[in-house]
Amino acid sequence: MIGAIGFLTPWLLLALVTLPILWIILRAVPPAPVRRIFPGVTLLLGLKDEEQVSDRTPWWLLLLRMLAIAALIVGLAGPVLNPRSDDIGRGPLLVAMDASWASAADWSNRITMVERILDDAQRTDRTVAILNLGDPKQVTFQSANEVRSTLAGLRPNAWEPIVSAQSLVTLLPDQGFDTLWLSDELARETRSEIADLFNEKGALRILASQGESIALAPARFEGGATIVEARRSVDGAARTVQVEVHGKDPSGAARILATADIDFESGAKTAIQDISLPAELRARVTHFAIAGVRSAGAVSLSDDSLRRREVALIAGREDREGLELLSPLHYLRQALEPNAELLEGSLLDILPAAPDVVILADVAKLAPVEEVELTQWVEEGGLLVRFAGTRLAASEISRSEEDTLMPVRLRAGGRTVGGAMSWGTPKELAAFTEDSPFFGLEPRTDVTVRSQVMAQPDPTLADRVIASLSDGTPLVTRKPLGDGQVVLFHVTANAEWSSLPLSGLFVSMLDRLAISSLAGTPQAGDLDGSIWQPISVMDGFGRITDADNLAGIAGERLLSDALSPDLQPGLYEGNARRIARNVIGAETDLSAANWPSGTDIQPLQTQPETPLGGILLGLALALLMIDIVASLAMSGRLRGAVAGVGALMLLGLPADAQQDNFALAASSEMVLGHVITRDAAIDNTAEAGLRGLSETLFFRTSIEPADPIGVDLETDELAFFPMLYWPITPNQPTPSANAYAKLNDYLRSGGMILFDTRDADIARFGASSPNGVKLRALAEPLDIPPLEPLPQDHVLTRTFYLLQDFPGRHTARDVWVEAAPKNAEQIEGMPFRNLNDGVSPVVIGGNDWATAWAMDTRGNALFPIGRGFAGERQRELAYRFGVNLVMHVLTGNYKSDQVHVPALLDRLGQ
Repeated sequence: MIGAIGFLTPWLLLALVTLPILWIILRAVPPAPVRRIFPGVTLLLGLKDEEQVSDRTPWWLLLLRMLAIAALIVGLAGPVLNPRSDDIGRGPLLVAMDASWASAADWSNRITMVERILDDAQRTDRTVAILNLGDPKQVTFQSANEVRSTLAGLRPNAWEPIVSAQSLVTLLPDQGFDTLWLSDELARETRSEIADLFNEKGALRILASQGESIALAPARFEGGATIVEARRSVDGAARTVQVEVHGKDPSGAARILATADIDFESGAKTAIQDISLPAELRARVTHFAIAGVRSAGAVSLSDDSLRRREVALIAGREDREGLELLSPLHYLRQALEPNAELLEGSLLDILPAAPDVVILADVAKLAPVEEVELTQWVEEGGLLVRFAGTRLAASEISRSEEDTLMPVRLRAGGRTVGGAMSWGTPKELAAFTEDSPFFGLEPRTDVTVRSQVMAQPDPTLADRVIASLSDGTPLVTRKPLGDGQVVLFHVTANAEWSSLPLSGLFVSMLDRLAISSLAGTPQAGDLDGSIWQPISVMDGFGRITDADNLAGIAGERLLSDALSPDLQPGLYEGNARRIARNVIGAETDLSAANWPSGTDIQPLQTQPETPLGGILLGLALALLMIDIVASLAMSGRLRGAVAGVGALMLLGLPADAQQDNFALAASSEMVLGHVITRDAAIDNTAEAGLRGLSETLFFRTSIEPADPIGVDLETDELAFFPMLYWPITPNQPTPSANAYAKLNDYLRSGGMILFDTRDADIARFGASSPNGVKLRALAEPLDIPPLEPLPQDHVLTRTFYLLQDFPGRHTARDVWVEAAPKNAEQIEGMPFRNLNDGVSPVVIGGNDWATAWAMDTRGNALFPIGRGFAGERQRELAYRFGVNLVMHVLTGNYKSDQVHVPALLDRLGQ
């Protein structure tokens, strides 16, 4: 190989050494003639010879011949640009793939490489097997064709390879084989061991990706700002990446809420950016993503760690100045203030702010209006937490019958233990039961209770106790109320009745009740004994989907276990809060792979082979033709027709391959075309719109269009396209006379043009609309028949779907089509008039249909339409109009035939 060029028969290049010898031979001067004196030569003096021959070959002609011979030799040697170099060994071939999230960014290139490997294996009759190191299965070697059928289901995993060398031994056959390892080039501890194992089986070659891997660490909330950190695998040059903040708007539609640029300094592997988001906006964030990077590592899911809950604190009394430690709210403030937004004030002033939690500390009697408002708030999903105290113990609340805002009935007076006037000793906490939200927390022996309010024995009491003392008396009770809950701590919120507010257990219990939100991810031990249900999960490309029926994960495993098919990255819910398990953790370090010395490493080459032999042989032939013409000209024998033929041979050009490729692409399958406007954004939208319409036609009808093609009116042939979509822009160039001639021929031969002014037809194509003015100017030279607004009985309303509205991004009703003949009358018993059998050559509207149709290559809508469900319904009607339009182009007024009348009458309800 010479650089990126290889040769099929490189030994032929040895002939190039003969070129200097050939140069000397051609340059040799013939022997000088013998001189003889001839008197008659004086008669020739003064005459000129019209045909002169040089005594030696000119240097430029010699160079031309040398180049021709060199091109011939090199062409016969079989030069190939980007030759395949992935051939290895001759026996069974194992294709090992990391197939991790870091492989997702160039996954199509990796699949292309695997297809090339399978092609080579098929030509050499080798058996092949594919090993996905992220989800390993027993290796079985099969024919290349059998393996090729499994490629469609091969996807990158959202986790790193989980197999070790020890477990891999049991999956590999005993026979020897060669291995091609498609690596994502991230450092892992198991790489060297697995490489040694493959080397024991046969030859090993690493196909390494050349780019860097980039990912997002979990976002965190610090100092009033959201901190976003990007990481990359190599300390390369300075670069900037854009991070998008995704979430939902007030209507529930997915939106990009904010963007921010993160700058990597030269040589730095991490970059940090602060994003200022209001609390309301931060609560709606679903995930962060690096723009333009298609990978699960480039997506960081958001959970409750970014959302500070709003907690309302209301006390039954105000303590005297200087006795802060006796305040009912002091310890609550200390426990909640670091992680929650605290609201204080009157109950009726706080409830309209929709707090997440309301805490009543020793509040006994509520005003009737307060009780009604608070009850309604709880039933709508609020959490009411009450603490006991002297006021509650002395009141008659929930005595004879259970109060709505109390979880249990209470005994009068309460209980005191361990005091000077009591016989008992202070009571400790009992272990938390499995059905308690506090299960998994360790009761502390230094937490004791001296006084409490007692619950009345009731049949429902046992089900409502979620924490109790060592003697079995309830300490915390809870009951559901509507969609919310009411919780009662049977002790005070300060240290008067117990030492609970003085311990760290108090903070953990509040967190388990979702009263506070821990800053960042909780510790693994805090989740012991709980089950977390996946709500949504991510695939290797970073796409977020519903978790469906995936099994729940034990709290002990959620944060400590490595990601795998059983524990996928996603959002998990439990204990009234949500935790995101992302691909990249707070401590994850991205580094480039370090392979053992001597490992055969080659770049992941995905560029196709390009044979250059034909080009060089053609060049040699052209140079020899030039040599012939030049030799004839120098000898004076290039005359008349010979000169003309020589000039044609010299200047003759091959057929325009680009036009041939265009014709082949446009005619091999049914293709929709859009007129190129020279506005990149509009042209990209038009292409995406026709792609979306083509996908809709493919899945809903028997029409299977190929990818849409942009059409240049000046150079491209129009006859290949049944329909052209022409978006109107004020500044697009006006076609030439030749282009208008082609357009008129296209319209007369049955083609259709959909003119879209994209302005909601605000001026009915009048002078007040720039797009309408441009449409009039563009359409003036066209042979367009009289038009009329689309009538209700036009065939476009029923070619596939029954429609009366034709929305796109806009919902204007007027769509203009060829006017019906004046003698078209509706026959009695027919639901529509007897119209002509032709197709309307033009359809004109302004609803911006391409934007509504637009899809990306994965089938996702590119632009929002309307709001919520109504917007999606509008998009669906736009697709239906597009289907009707294409069916009308291809079938004409087929649906006007008499045979369809009964079916149409039945669907129309007539």
